[in-house]
Amino acid sequence: MSKKLVAYFSPTGTTAGAAKALAEAADADLYEIRPEVPYTSADLNYMDRQSRSSLEMNDKSSRPALADTDAPVADADVIFVGFPIWWYVAPTIINSFLEAYDFSGKTIILFATSGGSGFGKAVEGLKNSVARDTVIKEGQVFRGRPSAAGMKTWVDSLGL
Repeated sequence: MSKKLVAYFSPTGTTAGAAKALAEAADADLYEIRPEVPYTSADLNYMDRQSRSSLEMNDKSSRPALADTDAPVADADVIFVGFPIWWYVAPTIINSFLEAYDFSGKTIILFATSGGSGFGKAVEGLKNSVARDTVIKEGQVFRGRPSAAGMKTWVDSLGL
């Protein structure tokens, strides 16, 4: 049995609920990815084109700094990484998180929360932030609050 970690970014609390249910279903440790400078409500206004553009930028100079780098990544073989889908991509803080640790030889399974979209280009936008021998799998997009039974069924289907 592999050691598992659920790391998540949740500026509004939605992804946190899914992450907590997943950690319980997977018998995994839980870690919150937090920015050094918290996002404002204006930053999170997805209807504002200027805010949306700054959140979508995927070059290293636009990446937000992390509040800490205390995630127990080294101890885990499988890391679930969760985030809200922002305009078909992962928030760039997820790139910051992936670039802060050595994921060589590990498996990352993505999960996300969204009101209606799928992963879009999230996996593609994250691959360059980890070592070549890191496996990144597109996992599950959750809409609303996932049930404990549904989460357990999904985790069991992964064969970890």
